[in-house]
Amino acid sequence: MYVQKTIGKEISCKSVGLHSGRKINMTIRPAGVDEGIVFYRSDQPGSDGIKAEPLSVSDTTLATTLGTNGTRISTVEHLLSACFGMGIDNAIIETDSFEIPIMDGSSLPFVNFLKNAGIKSQDKPKRCVVIKEPVSVSDDEGHAALLPSPEFRITYDIDFSHPLIGRQSCDMVFSPEAYERDICAARTFGFLHEVEYLQARGLALGGSLRNAIVLGEEKIINKEGLRFPDEFVKHKVLDAIGDLSLLGMPIIGHFVAYRSGHRLNNLLLKTLLEHRERWEMVHYFNGQWELFDDIIDARPYDSPDEVSLPAAD
Repeated sequence: MYVQKTIGKEISCKSVGLHSGRKINMTIRPAGVDEGIVFYRSDQPGSDGIKAEPLSVSDTTLATTLGTNGTRISTVEHLLSACFGMGIDNAIIETDSFEIPIMDGSSLPFVNFLKNAGIKSQDKPKRCVVIKEPVSVSDDEGHAALLPSPEFRITYDIDFSHPLIGRQSCDMVFSPEAYERDICAARTFGFLHEVEYLQARGLALGGSLRNAIVLGEEKIINKEGLRFPDEFVKHKVLDAIGDLSLLGMPIIGHFVAYRSGHRLNNLLLKTLLEHRERWEMVHYFNGQWELFDDIIDARPYDSPDEVSLPAAD
């Protein structure tokens, strides 16, 4: 559980892009320890790789977009969510477009994709971020915070005026099993009038009932209905896991959000990084938790009173 992981073999797929409406080829390759998740654009030979990290976020309109030196890759959150859910720390992801394929609008296809490739443990501990003191951000619509906790816990509330959504809440202690069972199949959603507006302006050209829940004024347009009664808030949790994974390290803390989204999630990570005194970096090594300084100078980690780190799995 506390060692780094990559995939066992190279895998490829092809599916439509949400905004371009075009078929996108994507390949995921194994990567070495401490490489993290890096995106490459095969349609832009010689362009820089884009590291999945908070400072790479260049836009949060409609999706999370990463960019560096003029190269960008959009709609990364569902794939990143699946990687985190499956414990993948290191991978090289290559596409021939500016976006990741949307698949069915959830992370389930990516989860199955990664499982088929196999999960390979690597010979180095994961670094984890322990939240010592609260960190929070807010705007006119919502707020998000990271609080001390002995485990990675997520409490998320949404509130929409639409009669089929209203107020929904989700509270979960993260585990790969809980993610695969309760979260990864939750699809993205949108309102019919918004979809029509976006497509009229050349956006969401690949959006359809095959990759999103679409709501009319009084009903869900999709004939098959919902996968979960609370699928809307669960998809927001799915997105948040993808956004928070940009930290590059599992969080031992409690993520609490009300009407948050990609922008606030990313702002929360940037605020966390700015307040180094509110968190510590640890890893599990030689049978105990240690502060992550240097393995030669490592020392046992005495966690704050409000944080009791889990035993090794």
